[in-house]
Amino acid sequence: MQPQEHPEPIGGTAFSPAFQEDLSRLFRLRRDVRRFRTDPLPEAAVLELLAAAHTAPSVGLSQPWRFVRVLSGPAREAVRASFERANSAAATAYEDERSRLYRSLKLAGLREAPEHLLVCCDTETHQGHGLGRATLPATLRDSVVCAIQNLWLAARARGLAIGWVSILDPEELRAPLGLPPDWLWVGYLCLGWPETEDASPELEALGWERRRPLGEVLFTR
Repeated sequence: MQPQEHPEPIGGTAFSPAFQEDLSRLFRLRRDVRRFRTDPLPEAAVLELLAAAHTAPSVGLSQPWRFVRVLSGPAREAVRASFERANSAAATAYEDERSRLYRSLKLAGLREAPEHLLVCCDTETHQGHGLGRATLPATLRDSVVCAIQNLWLAARARGLAIGWVSILDPEELRAPLGLPPDWLWVGYLCLGWPETEDASPELEALGWERRRPLGEVLFTR
């Protein structure tokens, strides 16, 4: 008897082929966006995305993510100032054509994006009772990254966009953003409507780097 090409799932629900294709397309079209429209987001939409992030898996069911909506003018200005300083310093690491290309890149949408969200990891959370992270404590932070990915895909599915701003100094922003000492900075996100829908990553389109095919990063042992 020949095995079925698509065996029935055990203990789970199989989604339709059409849904699976849409999901694959969503993965392919997720983008790190820096060019936003300034239109405000409905409050209900923001809370809906945060609820999607909150469904992420976490080590030991610890749910260590802490979401900080950065709404005030002074707090946002502190973030923008940190970006300008860090970005200027980063530019000095490159020379010649690579330096010119770096300086031409738009690497953040901090002024345009209507929503700013800082996602932290509570490193001292008691939830989960330490299960699963005694030998790999980094799994606590990894859980927060899973929540960010949930948020990112949920946003993209709704026509919204996210840009992860990594060119910042977390320590100098700890006081302006009022972060408790046990909260580890994980990701500062800009959220809003994208100016355009891009078929490929902007950094690839501008010649900064190419995407590697799966075969270059897949190994067996």
